[in-house]
Amino acid sequence: MTNHLHQGDLPAGLDWSNGVAIDSETMGLQPGRDRLCLVQLSAGDGDAHLVQFLRPANDTLPDYSAPVLRALLSNSSIPKIFHFGRFDLAVIQHYMQVKCTPVFCTKIASRLVRTYTDRHGLKDLCREMLGVELRKEQQSSDWGAPTLSEAQCAYAASDVLHLHGLRDVLTDRLAREGRTAIAQACFEFLPTRAALDLEGWSDVDIFAHS
Repeated sequence: MTNHLHQGDLPAGLDWSNGVAIDSETMGLQPGRDRLCLVQLSAGDGDAHLVQFLRPANDTLPDYSAPVLRALLSNSSIPKIFHFGRFDLAVIQHYMQVKCTPVFCTKIASRLVRTYTDRHGLKDLCREMLGVELRKEQQSSDWGAPTLSEAQCAYAASDVLHLHGLRDVLTDRLAREGRTAIAQACFEFLPTRAALDLEGWSDVDIFAHS
């Protein structure tokens, strides 16, 4: 297992044929306010690739052009696996101007099949379904720092290293419970849900009667 830290973009030539697990780290939880600092990815092979976006001293935002990463994110033939994809999709849409499809969200899948609990965090899923304990000490961290610590890199990597395994288990659970079709419909709506968040409807149920 190796964590690879890259500046500004992914290297070319990586194999994502089994889909790509994606997460992001930002300066906070408001996509329009808190800039994107890191995108972490895994091909499900035990390695993680962390793409860091550094803020120039004389500019307002980092350079998000990242042609290799953009090409991957916009490639509709490569499945993208997220946990709480709603947030990451909004951040990627806002800062990189990329709409990711197709999507699988482990949190949505969990809510559809693990109706016996209200604990749908990544840590909870990894413990129950994979027997893996995640450490979350770096969850609140300065991701905008020019140099990331080993602990930060390890934490960021842990958020993507197990998503392929969770996808496989949850796909079986969805089929078992007859909820594959409704899950797929939710996944397809996620980019639109992210766009609504960015447009100011994050706390409004536009489907509600009143």
